[in-house]
Amino acid sequence: MSDTSATQDRIDAARAALAEQYPRVRRFSERLCEPLAIEDYGLQTVVEASPPKWHLAHVSWFYETFLLRPFLPGYQVFHPRFEYLFNSYYEQTGTGFWPRHERGLLARPTVAEVYDYRRHVDAAMTRLIAECPAADRPTVEQRLRIGLNHEQQHQELLVTDIKHHFAHNPLRPAYRADLPTTTPSTPAPLQWLDFEGGLIEVGAEGEGFHYDNEAPRHRVFVAPFKLADRPVTNGEFLEFIRDGGYQNTGLWLSDGWATVKQQGWRAPLYWDERDGEWSLMTLSGMRPLDPAEPVCHVSYYEADAYATWAGKRLPTEFEWEHAAQGQPIAGHFVDDGWLHPRPAPRGEGLKQLFGDVWEWTGSAYLPYPGYRAAPGALGEYNGKFMCNRMVLRGGSCATSRDHVRSTYRNFFYPHERWQFMGFRLAEVGA
Repeated sequence: MSDTSATQDRIDAARAALAEQYPRVRRFSERLCEPLAIEDYGLQTVVEASPPKWHLAHVSWFYETFLLRPFLPGYQVFHPRFEYLFNSYYEQTGTGFWPRHERGLLARPTVAEVYDYRRHVDAAMTRLIAECPAADRPTVEQRLRIGLNHEQQHQELLVTDIKHHFAHNPLRPAYRADLPTTTPSTPAPLQWLDFEGGLIEVGAEGEGFHYDNEAPRHRVFVAPFKLADRPVTNGEFLEFIRDGGYQNTGLWLSDGWATVKQQGWRAPLYWDERDGEWSLMTLSGMRPLDPAEPVCHVSYYEADAYATWAGKRLPTEFEWEHAAQGQPIAGHFVDDGWLHPRPAPRGEGLKQLFGDVWEWTGSAYLPYPGYRAAPGALGEYNGKFMCNRMVLRGGSCATSRDHVRSTYRNFFYPHERWQFMGFRLAEVGA
């Protein structure tokens, strides 16, 4: 086979893969919204949690803005003001954006119009994928991969935001009453695994997709450390609560203690105590607390306070990545249909590194050495948030299995906890 033929085969294979992936990802967003009533689409209970209708439109705006308008000749936008309503935070597009905290005030466009918008964008994207000229193809394929991963991020936000919206309702309605459940059980005893220190390599490289904040790959030094074989469980966190953890100022960072007092925290988000019995809100409604499940919906402040109480610490993001390198992407993801963390399996070795709960690390979200944000509006995707946030690793039960990898860096403010956030402990090694 000639070099020309081999190159063409690679181009055709890449195009075919994207032609299959695009509609699959788009369908899944809409599938997540199928259990919703029309009244649910416009809810926004806090500034962080956007209405489902907005998510469905925003991801379509992303394809329209970064792919269709610059690369599909003759493309006609669906509505001239949607670029203002559904831009999230991209200042360099020049269009501005509707205030984040007022997304729930948009009665119009209607849900039907948003789905029409999606169909309009999908038809145009199908044309672009099939007809893109060779000169534009590398840029189009790169942006399309970003767009598909971007939509997967918003699928996770759909799940977590819907949970917050429903938990805000005193009726505690179920998003889906048919979700599977487990019987409360006793967690497996916590075990510690030793990892050698030294110079290690972290970060992404190669041809596989990764976000810009995962690169460049570089060397860092880590001291020998120990890592817990699984995340901290509900039962273990309950011991912290019963020991007065939320009342003991000596366990908390200054900002964390201020947040506890201001917000009146006394347990993780969605926990509820009645007559000494604890339950928690899930996407299938209220359930009894399962001591064996990973504790979930806790802030960085709560994770750090628990670690201090336990005489341990949180792992750095580099320790976490070092431990995760070579581990299979195995765990409980949105693909499995549980939409809730499950207890760790019994056995030896590291468990639940991927899926179930995002794991807080002790690392601030900062650029890697040599990092440069891409020019233009797409450079705002990750780079401009590298301040005042902490890194989480591993994915959750609301994450797509093919969306995460050992180098993936998620990031949130330390007080936030509406995502499926948990943690595992670390300590100094021998």
